[in-house]
Amino acid sequence: MTTPSKPNSVIFIHGLWIHSAARGPWLDLFSSRGYSVSAPALNAKQFYNGFGNMLTIKESDALHDAWTVPGPGKPLFEGANANFFPHSRAKVDTGLIDRGPLLLTSGTDDHTVALKVTKEVVAMYEKSTAVTDFQVLEGRGHSLAINHGWEEVANDALGWLGAKGFELR
Repeated sequence: MTTPSKPNSVIFIHGLWIHSAARGPWLDLFSSRGYSVSAPALNAKQFYNGFGNMLTIKESDALHDAWTVPGPGKPLFEGANANFFPHSRAKVDTGLIDRGPLLLTSGTDDHTVALKVTKEVVAMYEKSTAVTDFQVLEGRGHSLAINHGWEEVANDALGWLGAKGFELR
């Protein structure tokens, strides 16, 4: 393996209703190519702060392990409030120049996050000089990262990383 010229960490952000475990095949594929990967989920501390704060940490952790599934409430409320609270943890600095490269992907037939919405997000990042690219996948829907064609999408992302100088193998 050659030493990469740039850091090789890849973070996969899952959807609101999809568990981070759905990224397992992506983690395996990118790991096999030498990337350091992660797909963060709601952790026990976040659960304790939001739901188990009146319990012992032990009981809260047990409930977290037994019952949690992803839900849209917190990110939706935080996102909505970010516009009103200047120091919100959910506020995104789209002009940040020292972040890693960002690839936004959208299917032309996505009924959950329409292509138009993703194009608007891309436009928000245009003021940054950091690498931001947009990939449109013809005839694909919202499940493009987990359905039968996921490997094509993943290999496209690997090709993009390689083109940006992050190819490891």
